[in-house]
Order: sequence, then structure tokens, then C-alpha cells
Amino acid sequence: MITAPDGTPESAREYRALAWTAAASLAVIFWLIRPIGLGILVGTLLAFLAQPASTRLTHRIGARWAVLATVIGSGFAVAVTLGGLGWLLVSRGTVLATRLVAAVGPQGFVDGVVSRAGDITARFGVSSDQLREHVRGLAGDAANSAERIAAVVASTTASALLGLLFAMLAMHYILRNGERITQRLADVVPLRPAYTVALVAEFRRVGRATLLGSVVTAIVQGGFATIGFAIAGLPEPLFFGAATAFASFVPVVGVMLVIVPTTIGLAVSGHVGAAIVALGWGLVFVVGVSDYVIRPRLVRGEEKVPSIVTLAALLGGVEVLGLQGLLLGPVLMALAIAVLRLYAAETRARRKLEA
Repeated sequence: MITAPDGTPESAREYRALAWTAAASLAVIFWLIRPIGLGILVGTLLAFLAQPASTRLTHRIGARWAVLATVIGSGFAVAVTLGGLGWLLVSRGTVLATRLVAAVGPQGFVDGVVSRAGDITARFGVSSDQLREHVRGLAGDAANSAERIAAVVASTTASALLGLLFAMLAMHYILRNGERITQRLADVVPLRPAYTVALVAEFRRVGRATLLGSVVTAIVQGGFATIGFAIAGLPEPLFFGAATAFASFVPVVGVMLVIVPTTIGLAVSGHVGAAIVALGWGLVFVVGVSDYVIRPRLVRGEEKVPSIVTLAALLGGVEVLGLQGLLLGPVLMALAIAVLRLYAAETRARRKLEA
């Protein structure tokens, strides 16, 4: 049996060797699970989010069945949401690209808009024919892009299902063994146990805030956008609604990446009234109600990181980690800030003792 070091040089050296071996073991574990790490992280965050529902079900059907029901329900919701959004982007996007190609043809409404715009661009050396060819080339590129995106989505279905499987397994394990995991971390991490518990609590809080404040709000914004685009008479409102949900994760500009171009497109095609409706609906419901009413109610004060720091975490996370950084960036930033806060508290306490 391995005992704590007794202060002798030999014992201290053996303990340090064991500590370095433990650190190397953790590095190996992280390296091995890296391909499925995102799925495990998502499952962990889902467990934090679903913990209250699982607890309520425990009083009715028991802990084992409550966890199982929570995991199955969460997995079904995630699969339907992501699968539905992906299907909308691919299927309706392909249809929209086809309609765009037809619209720039000789009898299409875009051709008429290009002809009117050609009267202006001709003053700058760009004739109507040149502008028309350029627009048709862009429409053809859009159609080809839609086909490539469809192929990519189809090829990543298997990996997405594998990630979902590990997410559900991680969620089940966290819900069943949450307190035990915290205790084991307190035993392994070379920090004061109270600090480890505080970091785990911060990780749980940030995970809940990230999912509720970002993912759920994105779905709500996509739903609002779909309704607004349908009212305005925009072609394929489901596609633009799904695009709005994904665009909400983009830092700074967010849903305006979809609202502004669609509004301009409606206006230049002669539907000025519809453009005003789409813009007004987007500003009031997609931006105003979603960001300033629904999001605060979802997080309920859990967001303690300043907005500028969250924005920096999003931008830096995307730059360093790609799309995964949208989820990992805020979580890692919040944990780093939590560590600095603990260090500052410990430093203040030590200075008071020394004084």
C-alpha cells in the first residue's frame, strides 16, 4: 500500500515521482479521448443542465430509472434538434439554390433587378451584360456549394452519431456518480479540497449558462426568425430560420448576418413592405425579445463573467479551436478566471496573516 510521504528524502522523492506519473497518465487519457472529447464534454454539460429534472423524477420512479429517462429524453431532443436543423439547411438550401439559378435566368426576377442596376453600374464601366454574367456565376457557385455542403453533412453523420453516443454515456455517468466524481477529483487534484469543489461548482455553473444562454437561445431565435420570414413572404423561410439559429453563435454580428441580407434582398426585388416587416420582426423578436428577455430568464443570474470577456473567449476559441471553440472558449475562460479568483482570495488571506 502506498502511504503519504513521511518527510524523509527517499519518501519525498518517491511521492514526486508518483505525482509526475499521475500527471503523465492524465495526459495519456486526454490524448486518447481527444477524438470523442467534444461528445464527452457535451454530455457532461447536458448532465449539469438536466440535473434538476432528474432529481424531480427520482422522487417518483427511483434514481436508476430517473437517470435513464433523462438521458433518453435528452438524447432524443438533441438528435431531433441537430438532425432537423441539418436537414433543413441541406434540403431547403438545395431547393433555394436551384430557385436562385432560375431567378437569374432571362425570365427571372433577379434578371430584371440586374438590368435596372446595370444602368447605374454602366457609369462605372460595368455593363448590364457583365453584371448579369457575374450574378449568374455567383448563383452557380451557390448551387455547387449547396451540393458540397450536403455531401459533407452526409459524410459526417456517422461521426455525429458516435459523438452523440458518447455524450449520452457521459451524461448517464455524471448523473449517476456526480458527487463521487467530485470527491475523487478532490483526492487527485493537488489543490485544497475546498478549492477543487469550488472549481467543479464553477464548471457546472458555466456549463449550464453556456447551454441555456447560447444553445437554447439560438433555437428560440431560429424559431422566431422562421415565423418572421414566413410572414414577410421570403422563399424557404425554414432554411433562413435554421441559418439564423447557427448564425446566433457568431460573435458580435450574430443573427444580423441573416436578417440584414434577407431584408436587402426583399427590398431590391421590389418587396419594400415585406423588407420592413422582416427587419422590424427581426429587431423586435429575434434580437430584442430573445437576447434581452428570454436569455436573461434562462440563465437567471448565472452569468458572472463580463460580456467583453465572454466575447473575447468566443473569438479566441473559434480562432484556436475552430467551431468547437464556440462551446469550449467560454467554459475554459470562466474556469481560468475562477482559478485566478481563488488565487487572489488565498493571497489576500496570506497577507492578512502576515500583517
